[in-house]
Amino acid sequence: MKETVLRRRLLIKRAILVTTLLAAITFVRAAETPPKPLFPDAAPVCPCASLAKVSLPNTTIDSAAIDSSDGSCRVTATVTHPPSGDRVKIFIGLPATNWNGRFRGNGGGGFSGGSAGSLRGPVAQGYAAGATDTGHEGGSGSFALDANGRLNWQAIVDNAYLGIHEMTVVGKALTQAFYGKAPRYSYFVGGSTGGRQGLMEAQRYPNDYDGIVSACPAINWHRFLPADLWPQVVMLAARNFMPKSKFDAATAAAVAACDALDGVTDGVIDDPTRCAYNPKALVGSQVGDSTFTEGDAEVVRKIWEGPRGQDGSFLWHGLTRGTDLFALANTGGSPLTGKPFGIPLDWFRFFLIQNPQWDWTTLTPEGFELLWKQSVEQFGAVIGTDDPDLTRFRDRGGKLIIYHGL
Repeated sequence: MKETVLRRRLLIKRAILVTTLLAAITFVRAAETPPKPLFPDAAPVCPCASLAKVSLPNTTIDSAAIDSSDGSCRVTATVTHPPSGDRVKIFIGLPATNWNGRFRGNGGGGFSGGSAGSLRGPVAQGYAAGATDTGHEGGSGSFALDANGRLNWQAIVDNAYLGIHEMTVVGKALTQAFYGKAPRYSYFVGGSTGGRQGLMEAQRYPNDYDGIVSACPAINWHRFLPADLWPQVVMLAARNFMPKSKFDAATAAAVAACDALDGVTDGVIDDPTRCAYNPKALVGSQVGDSTFTEGDAEVVRKIWEGPRGQDGSFLWHGLTRGTDLFALANTGGSPLTGKPFGIPLDWFRFFLIQNPQWDWTTLTPEGFELLWKQSVEQFGAVIGTDDPDLTRFRDRGGKLIIYHGL
């Protein structure tokens, strides 16, 4: 019976692998091959420079000029929301020839809303394309605070969802002004933060896009981002900042113990939820020049377990067995100290503590629990994209592709 189940799982794995490979090949070919034009005779009906005169609500066209590198029309605009004084920069690229009749919005990453540089590929494929900085430059979370050190809610909203919507509205309007007809189809493509932005569009603005590709979306931003600091909190509380070699040893041991659970030994734990490897099995073993200790095992166990309240209650998921722990449990220096990932550290400093000078090494497990709950309560409704109700997007014919790695 067990062998039959394993064979079935193996066949299913192979079928999924083949299907995934075929889909990947199709996706790559589609990415390499420009879509067929929906309006074969489409051509600009006005000079690029004339787009500077287009009038849109709360929008200033900063520049409209031909890009000498590819001949496309590049437009930069600024959208504001009085009386806040915010400035959402929008970047639009319009092919001078061979417009394919479609508009494509591009997403960003981390705290960055996006950039003008992301337009080159889509424009080369014939898309009218748009991107936005969502109201701030760079990848820091400092935009969350105003000049007085208080939460700048307009800037937060611009970054969370409004900036992408404004880019879409402006981009479609400029596309219609340039070609004399609106795009027949509109698509949004993004990964991580860009994936979250895509889901936000489907949930808040279902009429913006006909199709959305949401890669590895940062869905539960308000939950997982503060949880990203948990490995550092664990090591800090234990006064045990571990070297990379010990984390790698724990990961390798977990893979060795659980790799074959799916019936195939391939160096990957296909279903980490079935892996119950206990790092205590490593206690006493040599890792480089040091010994793996009980304290090391407890640090690894807590990181795998994930954030817990002081009463043991579940807060969020931990890193799965088989994952590179050092990505969030980074340490360095001599003696070793914690090196937190910058994005969650900014989330604590600017969004939760609201103090750019906050010293993360003062954080206790008790304080972490309070701040994690604050993040959920204060920002879930603004930046969270975990609403499964996509009825409006579905009913208007929208299509959504979500994919994620293990």
